[in-house]
Amino acid sequence: MNATRKLVRAPWELAKWLFGWHVLYEWRNRVLLGHTARALRRTEDAEVGRLDRAAAEARPRALVATVIATYRRPEALRAAVSSALAQTVTDQVVIVVDDGAGLPDLPDDPRLVAVSLSHNIGIAGVVRNVGIRLTDSRFVAFLDDDNLWEPDHLEVALAALTARGGPDAVYTALRRVLPDGTERDVLSVPYDRRLATRKAFLDTNAFVARRTPALRFSRIRRTPEVLPREDWELIHRYARHHRVVHVPQVTVRYLTNPSSYYTEWQSQP
Repeated sequence: MNATRKLVRAPWELAKWLFGWHVLYEWRNRVLLGHTARALRRTEDAEVGRLDRAAAEARPRALVATVIATYRRPEALRAAVSSALAQTVTDQVVIVVDDGAGLPDLPDDPRLVAVSLSHNIGIAGVVRNVGIRLTDSRFVAFLDDDNLWEPDHLEVALAALTARGGPDAVYTALRRVLPDGTERDVLSVPYDRRLATRKAFLDTNAFVARRTPALRFSRIRRTPEVLPREDWELIHRYARHHRVVHVPQVTVRYLTNPSSYYTEWQSQP
């Protein structure tokens, strides 16, 4: 029985070795779920158009735009926004995109723009895409509503990005913390495109990138059971034609919350 099972699995194991399981699963996603992206693209376009028309002013401009997607986490959102506004880099705009639940009271700061989608979409990549498209900036950073940045996060990232001959994107190290505030570990892995096909070590909370047409999230409808996640897909695709490097400085406090989805970084099918 074991020998038969090994024989049956041999082609799959060979394909994983050749291409990496993340790549294989993403091919599967495009075949089985690719059709969901068309309707979500129309929804995204409609929301961007509606919010553009409703804006009293032109799109906010800054060196870097920080996009925070949120849904029903008012206290955590306020903390995330505060950590973004407390950055040593002040030439930024922070755009909060609420996924149809309604916005809580937020700090009164001219660098902060907060909008609500007309209804709940439930696809993190689409919500983030709306934020990207509602700003004009040279660089874009991402922060989830339950995570925090150290005050020098953008400074560290932009120092690498704006250096002579600098890369197109960087990601810093994450300090993963449990809900009680205790430290779980630090995730700091140099970028290796081949390694990224087999190991999950990429997260957009630590990612700051030059704005190009490739900087957009997948619009495939990904439930929590669908792997790989949109963070991996974005960075892996962006790195196809852009240089991505790791800065091994801890600048992100990343909540690993057992009550909601989070990546088991070491897992591998």
